[in-house]
Amino acid sequence: MGLTVGERIQKWLLRAVSGFFFALFRMFSRPQPVRATKVPPVRNPLLTVPAVQLAEKIRRREVTSVEVVQAYIDRIQEVNPLLNAVVKDRFSAALSEAAQVDRLIDEEKGGEEALADRLPLLGVPLSVKESFFLQGMPCSAGLVSRAGVLASGDAPAVALLKRAGAIPIGVTNIPELCMWVESSNYLYGITNNPYDTQRMCGGSSGGEGSILGSGGSVIGIGSDIGGSIRMPSFFNGIFGHKGTTGIVSNDGQYPPSSGLHEEFLSTGPMCRYAEDLLPMLRIMAGANADKLSLSSEVDLKKLRFFTVVDDGGSPLTSPVDKQLVEAQRKVAQQLEADLGVKVKEISFPQLKYSYQIWDTFLALPDKDGKPPQPFVEMLADGGPAVWPVWELIKWLFGKSDHTMAAIGLAFLDSFHSTTLPQFILQQKEALQRSMEEVLGTDGVLLYPPHPVLAQKHHHPLFTPFNAAYTGIFNILGLPVTQCPLGLSEEGLPLGVQVVAGKLQDHLTLAVALYLQKAFGGWRDPGAT
Repeated sequence: MGLTVGERIQKWLLRAVSGFFFALFRMFSRPQPVRATKVPPVRNPLLTVPAVQLAEKIRRREVTSVEVVQAYIDRIQEVNPLLNAVVKDRFSAALSEAAQVDRLIDEEKGGEEALADRLPLLGVPLSVKESFFLQGMPCSAGLVSRAGVLASGDAPAVALLKRAGAIPIGVTNIPELCMWVESSNYLYGITNNPYDTQRMCGGSSGGEGSILGSGGSVIGIGSDIGGSIRMPSFFNGIFGHKGTTGIVSNDGQYPPSSGLHEEFLSTGPMCRYAEDLLPMLRIMAGANADKLSLSSEVDLKKLRFFTVVDDGGSPLTSPVDKQLVEAQRKVAQQLEADLGVKVKEISFPQLKYSYQIWDTFLALPDKDGKPPQPFVEMLADGGPAVWPVWELIKWLFGKSDHTMAAIGLAFLDSFHSTTLPQFILQQKEALQRSMEEVLGTDGVLLYPPHPVLAQKHHHPLFTPFNAAYTGIFNILGLPVTQCPLGLSEEGLPLGVQVVAGKLQDHLTLAVALYLQKAFGGWRDPGAT
């Protein structure tokens, strides 16, 4: 579908304004030190074993939990100076807990199967997004004003993973208030991409994506209200799952949900190996796991497959990188060759308005008429509301506690309306109906995870609407798994989103396992 004259003008104006502000930003931004371009290769073979297999090896006494945890501590200490992904560690406590695990296994009378059933992740290290409550660890959400705030307990999803035997080793970086596509703040600094440290790791679960992609963690936990699991997973070459809304608890995070955000936010797993996604989701879902048919066998040959190459030409988003288009085409070809299925290319005209739908619905009030907490109030953290213009002036002189991204979001937030435009409502409802009709209970859709590859640091400031490629599925409430598809010519991760109907998470997870086998899954960034 071509652009109208008005949309062409809109696109031209957007590029012109973005170009102006990019030049301004380059003039006033704080200089960044030159770093190595990528992390060193993984050398310890324990770091290349999926979590479920590590747990099995620990239960069988083939390796101790202390050895596994120490291997990951060593890797973090090797790569974190280059990445700034882990912002606070708990290495001593983790080693102590690992030693307790090893003693428990030595004393276990019920056998390996009993341990596997009761503690499926026993002794496996876990990284945690800093915005989640992890007892005794920072929970600042990247705000300078919250420096020193420690969690007094665990978020429910974190508690379930710990109860399954996982051992937290540290918390990872995020953007301010988890509301940007790059993980940078003035409390912890900026986090780098392990495939190219001059590039962004994504957000808001960016520290998780970075440390996982570097081989410094095997499993992690993230949250996603607009792509905050899927974008970092894509940029860092790992797997990430945004589940069906309402299955995994979102409690125990800062900032808490307001307005209708709870209906769009998903807590989910991030990992290097596809076989860890389903066990993690089952654990994190708790009593709700039964709603997802996670124990059902999936015959991929009986599924219906669809592919959508782009959003239909929105004037707000970047064109999809040709390498991503080609990677998605290869997935379709591989599915057809291996499974004997037909991957049908389709389009949804309403995807053209993905950003407007996402942005509008995030601003709506809850069922009691209470709107979301204004971003300027959230930045103030209980103090007087932040004045964006004044913060911009302070930023120009290096005096603001807030990043340019946060200041820009605060400025835009002041223009949000809490009323729902009829046109946007019509587009959203039409898209919901069409997509649910297409997917049903046996359909799977391929869609780009982002229109561009991992960008240079701060460049997303000038392409702020590209998150629409992920955000639209939060509004639709559909399960989506981001899957890595090898590397680009520049050595950056490629990927694809795999989408299914509501409560059909087991389908996207089964496809993720297939794609890992077909395309190689995670690639060691130091070995490329």
